Amino acid sequence: MRRGAKIGIITGVSVAVLAGGGYGAYSLMGGSDSGSSSAKKPRTVVAEPPSAEQATNGAKDFLAAWTAGDLDKAAALTDDPAAATTALTAFRDQVKPSALTLAPAGPATPQAFASATGSPAPAKPSAGAPATPSAGATPGATDSPSASASAGPAGVLMGFKARAEFAGTNRVWDYNGFLNVVKMSDNTPAVHWAPTVIHPHLSGNETIATQQVFAPPSTVVDRNGKPLQGASLTPALLSTLQDNAHKLLPPDPNKDQDAGSAVVISDPAGKGASDKLFTIVEPKPGKPFKVTIDNTIQAAAEKAMTDLGGKSGSVAAIEPSTGQVLAFANAPASGQNRAFTGLLAPGSTMKIVTSTALLEAGVNPDTVVACPEKSSNPVAIPNDFPGAFPNNTLQQDFMVSCNTAFINQGLTSLKPETLSSTAKDVFGIGLEWKTGLPNTDGKVPPTPGSKDEQAMNYIGQGKVQMNPLAIASITATVQSGAFKQPILVAGLPQQAAARQISPDVAGKLRAMMNATATGGTAKDVMAGITDNAGAKTGSAEVAGASTTNSWFTAFRGNIAVAAEVQGGGHGVDAAGPAVASLLKAAGR
Repeated sequence: MRRGAKIGIITGVSVAVLAGGGYGAYSLMGGSDSGSSSAKKPRTVVAEPPSAEQATNGAKDFLAAWTAGDLDKAAALTDDPAAATTALTAFRDQVKPSALTLAPAGPATPQAFASATGSPAPAKPSAGAPATPSAGATPGATDSPSASASAGPAGVLMGFKARAEFAGTNRVWDYNGFLNVVKMSDNTPAVHWAPTVIHPHLSGNETIATQQVFAPPSTVVDRNGKPLQGASLTPALLSTLQDNAHKLLPPDPNKDQDAGSAVVISDPAGKGASDKLFTIVEPKPGKPFKVTIDNTIQAAAEKAMTDLGGKSGSVAAIEPSTGQVLAFANAPASGQNRAFTGLLAPGSTMKIVTSTALLEAGVNPDTVVACPEKSSNPVAIPNDFPGAFPNNTLQQDFMVSCNTAFINQGLTSLKPETLSSTAKDVFGIGLEWKTGLPNTDGKVPPTPGSKDEQAMNYIGQGKVQMNPLAIASITATVQSGAFKQPILVAGLPQQAAARQISPDVAGKLRAMMNATATGGTAKDVMAGITDNAGAKTGSAEVAGASTTNSWFTAFRGNIAVAAEVQGGGHGVDAAGPAVASLLKAAGR
């Protein structure tokens, strides 16, 4: 969806009569029974553009049929009747205008179309180039065109003025539309079909419809009813959260009474931001909007990111018993919400998932799993500490984060696809969570391409990618014994994992993480907060970077936290203090 300037697209509540060339308003509620006659032989687009007269007539005839509600005829006047019929019907049935008027506006420029879509304006034609816009500057088959659009049939870009009326209101929606007229093999013009014919902002993977809309809340409050605070909780994120919550929450008659209506372009997956094009009925003034954030923990999260001293990073905290997000923060605060949408190798924090798979395969915490200096896979991987420890147990390997032990035992005890299936079936990684905000699901390749890739995946390198929200959720699942999909508004639907971790395995994992917090690599950071707690450190190597990314995750009581700091070094160096500060603030 284009999100650039919307210059001259929506003129609001205009009541001026359209200039000459319109075809008169027609009620779309009943539609039309007429249809186009089938062609004797297939028509195809030719490279030669239509003449100016053909382009004018092609646009005029298409708009007349669309205005009259004869969608079959309108679709037949395009180069893709099937796609056009589907889109035009969806516009009629989902936007639901009571009347529609479409008037030709003559030839249009690529610059005008670029402004309408918010895409980069095409370069001006070089000397000797034809003045007629090429297909590179006209609507494409699946998206708005840009200066870099792929080559296609040459056409003539035409403008039109659209006016939609709606039952029950005197508000009128006016906008400028665009279509590209091409020449067909039977020497007739046709509209080159693209979603942007419906509206310049519409792309191929989006829908346009009349939807309920709600006024901004009078205030946004945290889980305790206090006004929400936090630099990372930007107005744009909170607006998106409210929009998504209204779509995802179960119907509420009391809430629906406050709704207005608007024409909205949205992502069917519910992850992207919506584009409200025109308000039909104003919603009632908003009420307080409660989220799951805890202001006290959020303040600690924001401070932890500020204390990074300019390094990029993020942190997320989850309540294991509910999956509710207690806090998240990013550095920089106004940049990407990397706590939810970042994707980085998580390093040894991934050993929580690897340990789960090994424990389910019959390896126990007290099983001897040697920790040699280098792993056994073809491209041997070392530890980040010297020496070999042949008598280490699995728990000791976890406590010191021995790469070679996890790689060798993983290659011996696990099938190549086991790590991915464990991540998804037990921890919900890859289930496409709908948290209320756009988020990127963690990734664990289902079929590693080689023994070396398989080895790297076991230690959170290779092609494994996570963000703090995903790692915090993994830790929360260990703490509670069941995956609870993270959410930012109470009552949002939560996907369930295929199976729960067994109480036996969950107990062993908690014990291994507690041992790491009290006597392993996390002991210094976790000093003083080890009651009913556990932790795992991580550092992830990045190609071309001299310093590893710092990762750390921990739980204490009913809170699980994870953090990453780009170029932060070992887990205890940067991410660890951030996580510990949130655990202390929570006091759970």
